[in-house]
Amino acid sequence: MAKRDYYEVLGVQKNATADEIKKAYRKKAIQYHPDKNPDNAEAEEKFKEAAEAYEVLSNGDKRARYDQFGHAGMGGATGGGGFGGFSDIEDIFSQFGDIFGGHFGFGGFGGGSRGQSRRVNKGSNLRIKVKLDLEEIYKGADKKIKVNKYIKCDSCDGSGAEGNSSHSTCDTCNGSGQVIRIQNTILGQMQTSSTCPTCNGDGKIIKNKCKKCSGEGIVKGEEVLDIHIPAGVAEGMQMSVSGKGNAARRGGINGDLLVVIEEKPHPELVRDGNDLIYSLYISVSEAAIGGQVEVPTVDGKVKIKLESGTQPGKILRLRGKGVPDVNGYGRGDLLVNINVWIPKKLSSEEKKILEKLAGSDNFKPNPDNSDKNFFQRMKSFFE
Repeated sequence: MAKRDYYEVLGVQKNATADEIKKAYRKKAIQYHPDKNPDNAEAEEKFKEAAEAYEVLSNGDKRARYDQFGHAGMGGATGGGGFGGFSDIEDIFSQFGDIFGGHFGFGGFGGGSRGQSRRVNKGSNLRIKVKLDLEEIYKGADKKIKVNKYIKCDSCDGSGAEGNSSHSTCDTCNGSGQVIRIQNTILGQMQTSSTCPTCNGDGKIIKNKCKKCSGEGIVKGEEVLDIHIPAGVAEGMQMSVSGKGNAARRGGINGDLLVVIEEKPHPELVRDGNDLIYSLYISVSEAAIGGQVEVPTVDGKVKIKLESGTQPGKILRLRGKGVPDVNGYGRGDLLVNINVWIPKKLSSEEKKILEKLAGSDNFKPNPDNSDKNFFQRMKSFFE
């Protein structure tokens, strides 16, 4: 099922401000909140959909990529869950809990327990560069990439605890990960919360820390990822693979892998957006007589017909022979730019032939009416 436009999901215009996007998301989140819609699968999906839209549109870089490339610009990976999707409701509360009113509960209906849940650790993002040739960009590519990063500790399975050692609830925050303070002010009582200094927001204390990871639940390692890159990507485009960045401490939420596209130059074709440009050099005789010539495309060589009297600078358009649009809106064209090659050295016999031809009216410059009109327009422009 195709994803809906993120702006449509939140009900905002494409020029909406950050504050308007935040307000629109909060409104949708309240409307479809799980506590307000118990056992309602449709509401839960819309709640996740709104969170996914907000995750993209609230981030300047992600929003710019989305505006330029649409959903295709958000990337994806085999088995990686794609970009921006939330499989767990708790992931949303851990990432955007502050928008629900933080630790003061959510909207006044049954959300307090979630709002006061312990902090969930978040792994950092990673950035890698992937070089693609024109053929890979034209067809799309599946890449196996080895990434050095923090991975889950296999000794403690990411818990940070040694062997069968258990965790105990933090006595300072009673497992919430937050310390709440109430102050009396002239405006009345004010409640504030901060990260618990004893457990550092985890809500739990490890009795015996894992020796391999020192209780962090993560170690340095590597992972081989299967990444699908859609056809039509461009130089500098950045894709995000959700959950494939650094692993988080003690079973938290993994960071994302940011894949930056680099485009290798093609030996014959130059890319201009979705169009490809090829400079074709023909001889004077080919320009005058015409005929068939071969030009390269990404799929292989094709033959094109040259009309007699082809002028240098003429552009022949081969429709659909360019790069596919990354959002699936057709393909670009191949533009063949005609250049007439003038030999620098001539034999005495060649000179005699050309001197003889030079006396012919057909070999004297004779611009057609359109060229005369062009010269007249240029003259009036500079006057």
